[in-house]
Amino acid sequence: MTQQTLDSSVIDIQAELSTLGAVFLDSSVIDEISFLEERDFSTATHQLIYKVMRYLNERDIPIDLVTVTQEFVKFGRTEEMGGVSYLAKLAQSSPTARNAAYYANIVRSKAIRRRGSDKGAQIMNLSYENFESDEDYFSAVEDIIDDLRPSHVAKMQSMRDSRERYFEHIESSPEKLKTGHFKQFDSWAQLWRGWLYIIAGRPSVGKTAKALQLAHGIAVMNPDAGPVLIFSQEMDKNELMDRLVAMVAEINYPRLINKGGPEGFTNEEWTKIYDAYKKIELLNIFVQDSAGVTIDEIRSTVKQFKKKYGKIAAVIVDYLQIMEIPQKRSETRAQAIGNVTRTAKSLARRHKFVFIMLSQLDRAVDDEEPKLKHLKESGSIEQDADVVEFLYHDVKNQKDPTKKIIDSIFAKGRNVGTNRFRYEFRWWHQRYVELQKREAAQDNGGKGSRTNRK
Repeated sequence: MTQQTLDSSVIDIQAELSTLGAVFLDSSVIDEISFLEERDFSTATHQLIYKVMRYLNERDIPIDLVTVTQEFVKFGRTEEMGGVSYLAKLAQSSPTARNAAYYANIVRSKAIRRRGSDKGAQIMNLSYENFESDEDYFSAVEDIIDDLRPSHVAKMQSMRDSRERYFEHIESSPEKLKTGHFKQFDSWAQLWRGWLYIIAGRPSVGKTAKALQLAHGIAVMNPDAGPVLIFSQEMDKNELMDRLVAMVAEINYPRLINKGGPEGFTNEEWTKIYDAYKKIELLNIFVQDSAGVTIDEIRSTVKQFKKKYGKIAAVIVDYLQIMEIPQKRSETRAQAIGNVTRTAKSLARRHKFVFIMLSQLDRAVDDEEPKLKHLKESGSIEQDADVVEFLYHDVKNQKDPTKKIIDSIFAKGRNVGTNRFRYEFRWWHQRYVELQKREAAQDNGGKGSRTNRK
């Protein structure tokens, strides 16, 4: 052992003695050092003494030499505390109780570095283990690193203590993103950072087109908001680009995917395609087109982009039910999906981005307007989502058969309430176009659009 290591070890022990001794001098300081964990102490004896002190404090029992000794005697563990003489030594080892928090911070800082050394060895050992995929390995490494961090103990604050932070919050701009394409929605709500935003509908209603239009709008209207990350599981990158180009260029989508047909594209079409791509490639949009993405993979990607760009505007997953969702033996499919939506919501809140997740609806909506109960496979989607938007194609109530009119029904909206809009889905351009209220009423047999703000 080097002299430096020896000196460090002495400092560790002295800081721990001073911290525990301060509690014996004034038992009320136990609340000031509540951020300390048992594992922060370097010896089993100190861990046990601190555990007993917290146990007594939680039961409003005074903490002193007698009460702590009594707890050890009660369970026949006096040898583990080093004997009564060791507790007496502790009680005299702190010069003052007023510096308890300072001593405790030294203890925690030293503990984090010890754990860092231990975790480094654990990560090294992972390289010898067999993992089914690289993502499983990355996930195991992240779990070890997460365990390195101290557990956070929430503290109550008075209104006076919260004053400065509150007025900083109230004077700052709302953390919302404009979509650009949907003015009625933007004037009503916009996309709030931290949202888990669910877009749900039956197959072929245009969920992917709506999500891509949102991605494009976010990137155009909020250039400093961070990148937009798209996880496409059903379509490869080129198929996704076909849709984006058709939307931006307003070029015929069937002709685009058929490469212009036997005659190829006209000069005018080529110009539109090139111009559209030039605009798209300048946008801060990234696409991953691998099937069966996991929520751990998404979390890992989010962390990498957050580290590189400082912030993220939105993450889009197309779609939830075809993700690779691990299911434990005792879990139902719905419970497993619930784990994914809870993690998605946590990611959105922690990293301050909009998590847009597409989802299927069950077949019942073929006969009735969609409701939250129709979200396929999981009530957790309804519970975890901040916003749920249904895209509903009601064929029976459309007067003009040449148009595909889609009802956008916001069945749940944290902070914004519920609402309803109507769009014409111009599938040949992969674009949603807003209908104004009068226009919407005409296309809905005179019923109009309903609004219900909470």
